[in-house]
Amino acid sequence: MPWLQLAVVLLFIFLGARLGSIGIGFAGGAGVLVLCSGLGMTPGSIPIDVILIIMAVIGAVAAMQVAGGLDYLVQQTEKILRRQPKHITLLAPLVTYIMTILAGTGHTAYSTLPVIVEVAKENGVRPSRPLSISIIASQIAITASPVSAAVVVFSGMLEPFNISYLDLLMIVIPTTLSACMLTAIVCNFLGLDLDKDPVYQARLAQGLVYKHTNRTYTIKPKARLSVIIFALTIFSVVIYATLISDKLGIIQNPVLPRNEAIIVFMLTAAMLIALTTKINTHDILNAQTFKSGMSACICVLGVAWLGNTFVAGYIDQIKLVASELLTNYPWLLAVTLFFASMLLYSQAVTVRALMPMALTLVDPIIAIASFSAVSALFVLPTYPTLLAAVEMDDTGSTRIGKFIFNHSFFIPGVIAITLSVLFGFILAPLVV
Repeated sequence: MPWLQLAVVLLFIFLGARLGSIGIGFAGGAGVLVLCSGLGMTPGSIPIDVILIIMAVIGAVAAMQVAGGLDYLVQQTEKILRRQPKHITLLAPLVTYIMTILAGTGHTAYSTLPVIVEVAKENGVRPSRPLSISIIASQIAITASPVSAAVVVFSGMLEPFNISYLDLLMIVIPTTLSACMLTAIVCNFLGLDLDKDPVYQARLAQGLVYKHTNRTYTIKPKARLSVIIFALTIFSVVIYATLISDKLGIIQNPVLPRNEAIIVFMLTAAMLIALTTKINTHDILNAQTFKSGMSACICVLGVAWLGNTFVAGYIDQIKLVASELLTNYPWLLAVTLFFASMLLYSQAVTVRALMPMALTLVDPIIAIASFSAVSALFVLPTYPTLLAAVEMDDTGSTRIGKFIFNHSFFIPGVIAITLSVLFGFILAPLVV
């Protein structure tokens, strides 16, 4: 029966991956139905806290987008990239990393991808080099964002071990950023140069590679103000979470716990943006970031519920096997998180499903060091930002191979996560 139930879980995850986008969440819910009504399992817990945090953050991000904030950031991004075009493979991932850190979602990378492709082509740089590491950076940065659901939920799990929210950020930000930048250097040597790439040459001969046209931006009058409000809100979140932490204890028995505070801060930021920039709030519902974020909520609901249902049913057996393995080989936690996130399709879902159990089996330092491994969403080439990068690169250099895993993002992703975990094992004991 356990193997049959596991097969059902994997089957519906596979079906969800085939459907793509929000369909992953639909398939997860269907999998719960089969496990519970057909195979006698008890429904697992729904990650309500994760969903609510994502909803609140996405609401604020979408308000900023409607106010013109994202266009303003993209305009500044283009200025940076055009100022140092030869270093685009280093600068592009830095930009997507920072935007994800600020927004708490990697979906902000969409708006920068056309700029990256254009600047790369103009300067004879193979677009797959900056594009691949930029997408990877936008995924790994989720584990370093002060307002991402993955970081918020994980930091809550660490509080009983006297490890604060700020401690976690002091580890994950430098380790993930340095790993992404080192991987960007490696990416400069991946793939053939454009003048030697037969795919590019064939597309060029067929007229499928388009020349750059001057991009014009219509920046709304108060776009910059929306960015400032959002940035100040993130700063406030970090300060508040630090003040109420058990380690500092400056604010005892806070009225608003950390998760609720982040939700309230983000909703307040959205209100302030709407009021000060005078946007039509109905437009927020049609914003690309809002649609992507709400899709992510459905995905988290379905897939996390499916995973939690199976894990909860065999938690004692899993702990028994995992305890012996992790005691002898603690680095296996990172490997487990890597493969779990590949299937669960979300950093926050993976944290919610596996970290509570992991923290009962290993030292919290090992869990923190392994944290960035929950970002293996690139392994299966079905993630929306990954597919968008492939579609936008008209040179054909960013592509998915015939064997599914041989795509442009696999090697940069594995290298970046490996380095992040390695750096985590070095830095975490020094901070905690």
